[in-house]
Amino acid sequence: MQAQAFGPQLAFSDQLHADKYRLPGEQFREATARIAGALKDGDDHFRDLLGIFRSMRFMPGGRIQNAMGSPKRVTPFNCYVSGTIEDSFVDGDGAIMQRAAEAAQTMRLGGGIGYDFSTLRPSGDIIRGVMSITDGPLAFLPIFDAVCKATSSAGNRRGAQMGVMRIDHPDIIKFIHVKNTLGVLEGFNLSIAVTDKFMECLATGTPFPLTFGGRVYQEVDPVALWEMVMRSTWDWAEPGVLFIDTINNKNNLYYCETIAATNPCGEQPLPPYGACLLGSFNLTKYIRQVSGISLIGTPRYEFDWEMFRRDIEPVVRGMDNVIDLAIYPLPQQEKEAKDKRRMGLGVTGLANAAEALGLPYGSAGFIEFELEVLETLRNYAYLASANLAKEKGVFPLYDAEKYLAGEFVKSLPDFVLDRIKKYGMRNSHLTSIAPTGTISFCADYVSSGIEPVFGFQEGDGYSYEGKRQVIMPEGTIITDVSDYGFREFGVKGKFAQLVTAAEHVDVLLAAADLMDSAVSKTINVSGSMPWSEFTNIYQKVWERGGKGCTTFNADGKRMGILLGKEEPDEDDGSMKINENGEACYIDPVTGRRECG
Repeated sequence: MQAQAFGPQLAFSDQLHADKYRLPGEQFREATARIAGALKDGDDHFRDLLGIFRSMRFMPGGRIQNAMGSPKRVTPFNCYVSGTIEDSFVDGDGAIMQRAAEAAQTMRLGGGIGYDFSTLRPSGDIIRGVMSITDGPLAFLPIFDAVCKATSSAGNRRGAQMGVMRIDHPDIIKFIHVKNTLGVLEGFNLSIAVTDKFMECLATGTPFPLTFGGRVYQEVDPVALWEMVMRSTWDWAEPGVLFIDTINNKNNLYYCETIAATNPCGEQPLPPYGACLLGSFNLTKYIRQVSGISLIGTPRYEFDWEMFRRDIEPVVRGMDNVIDLAIYPLPQQEKEAKDKRRMGLGVTGLANAAEALGLPYGSAGFIEFELEVLETLRNYAYLASANLAKEKGVFPLYDAEKYLAGEFVKSLPDFVLDRIKKYGMRNSHLTSIAPTGTISFCADYVSSGIEPVFGFQEGDGYSYEGKRQVIMPEGTIITDVSDYGFREFGVKGKFAQLVTAAEHVDVLLAAADLMDSAVSKTINVSGSMPWSEFTNIYQKVWERGGKGCTTFNADGKRMGILLGKEEPDEDDGSMKINENGEACYIDPVTGRRECG
């Protein structure tokens, strides 16, 4: 086991890290010193961060690694949400073309971006200024899609976008089906903002009104509308579902902002011009071998809780410093970031770490471990932010009475609440679960985020070892890969293909309760699942307080088209992954959203 080794140990992982995040000729040790040096508050803090970064116990988001201490002009923020799109093509502040220009600037500096298109009048409405009829929001999505495809960022990646429409918008049926054709809006992920009112109408069968500007355009059968959403998701893996009222009700800043959209992979619901810093604790690096062997003859391991708790404070301090050091694509984004000082700390390698402890993915023991990890992260991140507020001051929009009355904040333990009451908070939000696709690959292919271990097809079964073709700046390459837990711990984890939908939901909701932002996770399903069981997944997530849901059906139409576009390598039979150069896409092999 090489848990304490510096940097990636696999040659490919090291190459990927160099190509994605390092300066020309820079070694891993030099890169971590650059980043720690930029984020430090002093010599002791520098040493703490250097040890954490070099052992890869915490991995800042790719934008931070790319930007901090670098001469390149690139934003360290992974994700943004657009300013509100006003219902005008070119005239006035916030017009459609102005927001498209702002999106280009944001993506050019390396940020992904989300939009709420519900603010645009529906198709068929009269445009009085020019006495014509609008084609509605869907007519304008191709403009943003073209901007995305044409924008090559300073961070060496294409842009990534999320398009959101409320379920009560009169054009929602068109929105549901807009990506049910290959090659349409490839620069977008799409999600529907589902309201509590709709879910209540769905439960009772009450007609549901589609409205805009206070006018009811028509009433629809909520059961039929939901069937359309579910069928599209089953076949095409889109649109995703955001439970928008839950998002706003559980928002720490419910008193000063309204959220209508998320970043491209959904783990960050953000207000207009919102921005968020991401980073993940690599849980495999806290696994320690202990004396003796397990009942099945394998080495015994334990989780180093003391080190995990100790690492959280310097990470919060360092990530907070990014906010003041950052380059922002737009001044509105800078003001938003500095007024609220959001960050999104999460985890990766959960499956590998838990299964090294003998806890199969999705089991009761696994969920218990997941809850303890994420409670620890939440509690000590909030504690660190309160201590930082004592030293550096609270975030400008902090309102003690209203903040402490928030639904999420009230769930914190007394020892954390007491500190917040005494000192306030430096950061409005602190936790989030991102997909972590690239940084997990850089960390020697640990299981990504809170997802299970991926099994490579081998005959009629699956293997922990296989080949992946990855798009690099110099072109596509095929590399041998193997699961980290299998390779380093000798543990045979539960393959993603064998995890049940119920187990996926349990893992998702355990995390959702403890994240003040949101969770990016895919619930994999198969074509043999009963239809009622599939649709019930979304109902369960809403009923249990989840903020959103994404499923992927390996037998769906989208998977078939993606595989049809791929060509097997004649020598090894591996699949070529068609990424389309985007920073956020659905991986046709695993079905997961991947954000670079």
